[in-house]
Amino acid sequence: MKPEIHPNYAEISVACSCGNQFKTSSTMGRDLHIEVCSQCHPFYTGKQKVLDTAGRVEKFRQKYAKK
Repeated sequence: MKPEIHPNYAEISVACSCGNQFKTSSTMGRDLHIEVCSQCHPFYTGKQKVLDTAGRVEKFRQKYAKK
């Protein structure tokens, strides 16, 4: 890397609202507070539910089953 053209890449502390804390590297230069992390996000914890809102999948199947 060329000197003096890249931003400072330093270690920062990240704190989640669920209480999880970890360290990472960033050019931000200050500590970060986030609302959702991999420890509490429904997709990563396996608690995500797939909902068929108003029967959209069924409407699609009925619409194209006739053709």
